Amino acid sequence: MIFVIKVTTNKEDRAMEMISDKVHKKNLNVYSLVRPHGLRGYIFLEAADRESAEESAFNLPYVKGIIGKTLVYEEIKNMLTPNLEEVNINKGDIIEIIGEPFKKEKAKVTRVDKQKGEVVVSLLNAVVPIPVTVKIDNVRVIRTEEEANTDAESLNNQQSEENLGETQF
Repeated sequence: MIFVIKVTTNKEDRAMEMISDKVHKKNLNVYSLVRPHGLRGYIFLEAADRESAEESAFNLPYVKGIIGKTLVYEEIKNMLTPNLEEVNINKGDIIEIIGEPFKKEKAKVTRVDKQKGEVVVSLLNAVVPIPVTVKIDNVRVIRTEEEANTDAESLNNQQSEENLGETQF
């Protein structure tokens, strides 16, 4: 049976540690403890019966209580399995960093490591170009290299046409 435990928001990891310690000390029938990514304030606990689940979470800091309804695996399966997205970031792309500490900074991609899930970028607004390694989850593509090239070509064409029209003899 899978139980939902309500905990203090942003204290899920600490509550999991405390529950895990209590389960090991008292040798309770708890099989697994999961904190799904993106679900704040809740932990899933798989136990043999309700008594074991309640005893593992009883009277602990950050734990607010157990929600009455039990769940089956199919109901929470989509929260537990990672959904892999095709990474569409290439060298030369202009990206915006959406994670701290360089939040809202624009940068140019210099290297992509898809195995590690990281990109190495050079900040555009920096005086000295310093390579910064950022997780792919923390970046958003603003403009691809192909778009940048076509924009530059069209801008050059417009400028050359304007220059031809302004030539005076």
